[in-house]
Amino acid sequence: MSSAQTLTGSIAASHVIKWLRAWYRDEGMPEAIDLDVVRQMLPGTPYGTGVREIRPPVPFDDEAFEGMLARNPDDQEVWGIAYNGKTRHERQRFTIAHELGHFILHRGQQWSFNCDKQSVHTGIATLRDIEREADDFASNLLMPGDLLRDWISNQRIDLHVLSAIAKRFQVSFEALCIRFIKFTTQRAILVYWDNGYVKYEWRSSSAVKTRARIRRNADPQEPLPGTLAADASVDQEWDGTEMSAAIWCPEEARHMKLREFKHSFGARDRVLTLLLLESAEPRAWDRSWQDGESFDSFDQFVSNGQLPVR
Repeated sequence: MSSAQTLTGSIAASHVIKWLRAWYRDEGMPEAIDLDVVRQMLPGTPYGTGVREIRPPVPFDDEAFEGMLARNPDDQEVWGIAYNGKTRHERQRFTIAHELGHFILHRGQQWSFNCDKQSVHTGIATLRDIEREADDFASNLLMPGDLLRDWISNQRIDLHVLSAIAKRFQVSFEALCIRFIKFTTQRAILVYWDNGYVKYEWRSSSAVKTRARIRRNADPQEPLPGTLAADASVDQEWDGTEMSAAIWCPEEARHMKLREFKHSFGARDRVLTLLLLESAEPRAWDRSWQDGESFDSFDQFVSNGQLPVR
């Protein structure tokens, strides 16, 4: 089977968006995806074969619980979704989209999916893979690549711009920043700090290609001296501060600059750092980036005005 025939989260989301645009043909699709329309529409599409209904999502007030998709044991043509009703509206939307991703991509593998915040980090490869696929579907569905491209094109990116886009899509600021990193053609690095240590790091495809990576100073990684991330007196820096790229990335030339942005969440124990680096050409002799993080090639495909054949 060719890669073009493999149903991924991004390809599935692309088809759903295409169907939604046909649904809204006369009035225009809203910027924030209406997941209730998606839920009602799916059983009538090729992705809903054998399913009569997806019941309206049900909230549960359990902080250890994130979301669930399950088939009705008494009626195999009916499925249901539950989500944590104590989380923010944006998080609830992502969770419901994630469960719809399981419905499309994985319901042939098992009859129920219980998802929590750590599922995507589990050491069980199969579980981790399907959670990431469902996340990929949710991200691509809620933040369509063509709209994101239009909104960030010819703009000087800062956290004000990214926050405004997150509000238009009705997604969390963190989810939008991750989507931006996976989509942008700029050299960019996103670091999420939890209680002073790195929880995750994302690099854009061009950052991977040019081997832009942050300096390692400990395990687990701590903020680097001289950076905004290490400056406890700075909670927010949404306009960005320019500095030598070598402060963060030791392999960058001394003349290269970057802009560091900082966003502290309410409790100040969780911090997002966004680094936007000056452009640089990939090193022709260095092909190690090919084994680095993957990037969303589908989005790049769509950005060229093409759609895959299912």
